[in-house]
Amino acid sequence: MKVELTRVDDAFHLTGKGTSEVLTHIDASENIGGHNAGSRPMELLLMGLGGCASIDVILILQKQKQVIENYKVIVEGEREQIEGTQMTPFKKINIHFEIKGQVEEKRLERAIKLSMEKYCSATAQLRPSAEITHSFEVIN
Repeated sequence: MKVELTRVDDAFHLTGKGTSEVLTHIDASENIGGHNAGSRPMELLLMGLGGCASIDVILILQKQKQVIENYKVIVEGEREQIEGTQMTPFKKINIHFEIKGQVEEKRLERAIKLSMEKYCSATAQLRPSAEITHSFEVIN
């Protein structure tokens, strides 16, 4: 896997693209000279985790003939500074799945568990350094 980042302006605004050729905007906050023109790198990590888990969960539910009318995932991360550095990695992350439709809770719970324990590479990448939990809600 390979991605490419290109600087857009004279500050911190970057575009990133991978094999899909779809551009993703990345930027720093205005308080350090960014223009708020894109997601922050640590936000992208959470989005990647949520996206990876979502693809798994949606695929599994589709194979089980569950009807998804609306789908949303909220990923929240708690960060902790490493002493003597400016690094603040995630220590705790929760992925909350909100699904509206004709979805059986047991099937959703199983799909999430399979994603978290067997399929999601982003979970495998982050789990050694962060406690990853999940929750869900089915809205009928």
